[in-house]
Amino acid sequence: MLVEIGWFVVGLVLIALGADSLVRGLAGFALRGGAGAFAVGLVAVGFGASLPELSVSVSALAQGAPQLALGNVVGSNIANVGLVLAGAALAAPLAVSMAWLRVSLPALIVAPLLLIGLGWDGTYGRIDGIVLLVAFAALFVHALRASRAEPAPVQAELAAAAATQTDPLRNLLRLALGLVALWYGADFVVDAARGIAVRAGWSELVAGLTFVAVGNALPELVAAIVAARRGYGNLVVAAVVGTSLVNSLLVVGGGAAWAELPVARSLLHVELPAMFAFALVLYPMVRGDSVVSRREAALLFAAFIALIVWQVWRATVLVT
Repeated sequence: MLVEIGWFVVGLVLIALGADSLVRGLAGFALRGGAGAFAVGLVAVGFGASLPELSVSVSALAQGAPQLALGNVVGSNIANVGLVLAGAALAAPLAVSMAWLRVSLPALIVAPLLLIGLGWDGTYGRIDGIVLLVAFAALFVHALRASRAEPAPVQAELAAAAATQTDPLRNLLRLALGLVALWYGADFVVDAARGIAVRAGWSELVAGLTFVAVGNALPELVAAIVAARRGYGNLVVAAVVGTSLVNSLLVVGGGAAWAELPVARSLLHVELPAMFAFALVLYPMVRGDSVVSRREAALLFAAFIALIVWQVWRATVLVT
């Protein structure tokens, strides 16, 4: 198993480096083309943080491992709130004033309910995928339109996320290196995760929900802690919410539109309800006093750890 763990770590490093390189390259070209720094930052925050989950899920689907792909998406969404956002808020309370969250937070609550409803028949089919993609497109358009009404401090905060050099040759190299790193990194992670699951006697779904999702979240956690310490609460929350919506609607929707995805009953009865619960609890934390405190973060983190421990225990008990 040590070999698989080694390749898994190598894959995670390649994915983290590839995602950063790709986002910087795309942001550089967008800025050079005249796009506003805030709009570029908003898109970079949402899509950039979701690239690890997207690349792993695409690779898993291409290798015929849809349960690993779905587990990665749902597990990553739970980790986004319970690990990334909670870890950042433990480092420094997150002050939030972003107007976009008035719509995106309710959407984050509705998304798992939509996934439960569409998957209740045991599959995500092509029609289900189209429904999810249309919902994502509507939210994306709304985000771009609503961005004009954001307060100046929020715009400056997200514009900082787009700061990069605009030299075309440099950014072309970034794009090429980013795509290659993501391609091979995702393949390494999926291959290693399937090998580890076999050796541990776990299902691919459990592997995606646990160590694959947590592994993908670790670079995001580091970035979130740095942002929180700099006072960029809006940046942290926007990244968490945006990534989760991209995962739920674009990744699952695109995968289902490409090929039918079987849905395990565990997702419908345990993990998706857990994802809903984390989103539901997050709403009053952000919208109440507009600050995610250390005490609130500790509750989220404790709930996340309890869920992971329970999943590992359940998988181990079922094996033995």
